[in-house]
Amino acid sequence: MSRTDSSSSETLKRFRELTNRVKQYEELLGVVYWDMRTGAPRKGIALRSEAVGALSSEMFKLSTSNEMGELLTRLTQPDEHDRLDEINRRLVKETHKEYERNRKLPPELYREYVVLTSQAESAWEEAKENNDFPGFVGYLERIIDFNRKFIELWGVKATPYDTLLDLYEPGITTAELDRLFGELRTRLVPLAESIAKSNDQPDTSFLTGTFDKEAQKKFSRFILHEMGYDFDAGRLDESVHPFATGLSPGDVRITTRYLANDLTSALFGTIHEGGHALYEQNIMPELAGTPLAGGTSMGIHESQSRLWENMIGRSRGFWQRYLPDLQALFPGQLVNVKPEDFYRGINVVKPQLIRIEADELTYNLHIMIRYEIEKMLFNEGLSPRDLPEVWNRKYTEVLGVTPANDAEGVLQDVHWSGGSFGYFPSYSLGNMYSAQMMHVAKQRLPKLDEQVAAGELQPLKQWLTEQVYQYGKMLEPKEIIEKISGQPLQSSYLCDYLEDKYKDIYRLE
Repeated sequence: MSRTDSSSSETLKRFRELTNRVKQYEELLGVVYWDMRTGAPRKGIALRSEAVGALSSEMFKLSTSNEMGELLTRLTQPDEHDRLDEINRRLVKETHKEYERNRKLPPELYREYVVLTSQAESAWEEAKENNDFPGFVGYLERIIDFNRKFIELWGVKATPYDTLLDLYEPGITTAELDRLFGELRTRLVPLAESIAKSNDQPDTSFLTGTFDKEAQKKFSRFILHEMGYDFDAGRLDESVHPFATGLSPGDVRITTRYLANDLTSALFGTIHEGGHALYEQNIMPELAGTPLAGGTSMGIHESQSRLWENMIGRSRGFWQRYLPDLQALFPGQLVNVKPEDFYRGINVVKPQLIRIEADELTYNLHIMIRYEIEKMLFNEGLSPRDLPEVWNRKYTEVLGVTPANDAEGVLQDVHWSGGSFGYFPSYSLGNMYSAQMMHVAKQRLPKLDEQVAAGELQPLKQWLTEQVYQYGKMLEPKEIIEKISGQPLQSSYLCDYLEDKYKDIYRLE
């Protein structure tokens, strides 16, 4: 080995060791966050948040250190870069992007923000429980102020809000979202209006009542197992708001929320988070321990949760197979329900207040409302104290329903308490990605519908592993969807899918 080769090898070795240490800090923080959201004592939250801040600060210092900068400078030189294999090239690119972004933030400012959001997420839980927006708005004001400072430090893109969007869906812009969401509105609003006028409304009476939580838990675990979720590499717990956290491909944890009076909340929440988990459990082993061992964007991540929740979990074939298992757990309540009636009942279209319980069609309107509000906050200077009024007005105008209180209105989502502004559009992007992917999947797996109806879910999981999961962050979102479909993201696949599905369910012309 020449001296040059030896030097290059040592540089890469040091770089990998440093990025692995950063990833180890991230994994430890993930465990702490999981604990805080799944039952850590409230009286310990303040000090735990300080510990989170300290640990995050150490991780931040490592990722923005002079050593990291020097290593990246060497590894991005053409002669050094050309020596790298595909994984290391991508790792350098991804790390360099994060390094350039984070170096613009003062470490103490970042630490203050981490402590604040850690405290705010617990404050949000209490505020939601007590319907106390005035008691929470102070946290929200500070979080938004921090994000406005970050935008200035990072540099404003086309608009301030575009800067935040790029954190979750690289390359997406408000201009593109305005176009995509406009296309969805044009086709889906008339569909929803036709459905509302239909004289053939599904029966949902069997979904009302009291449903034993332990039985719900059994079914949730059963369905996760059927999907291919590896319980030796994860676990299912309960939280106020369902979530998934990928610590590593060997430890991907999910939570759901069980409601005694709502059978479908935990059921579809579990399948949704299970879709996230399948993604992260099936990333190629070569990426484990690196920053590449995660989803390539939140839109692609949400495509998997929404695909499994809706296109599989709310499909006719799925319930032809799994309704008998559900009936066995609730014999006195569902015994006389037929698979077709259950399928139509769980797909009823009815505008409502809660996003995570919205039907598949109107769900996108919930996202559009949040998108419009976030743009108002960062592009137009909307005051956080005016959020309840704006929120309620938009729900009345867009969905025709008005929150009776802030707990079922502006306080319903956890995202803003954690500073996740720019995240919400990922859900509708995920719906669009998933429809485009499933269009191709049905061509590649011509017996997919029959397989789902027989409970054979692994062929689809394997196809998705080959097309999406294994790559982690090796490919950009646009590369993923174009590799699968040969096209950039289109809204038409989602519109076609929803029109076909709901015209059938509601027997529309």
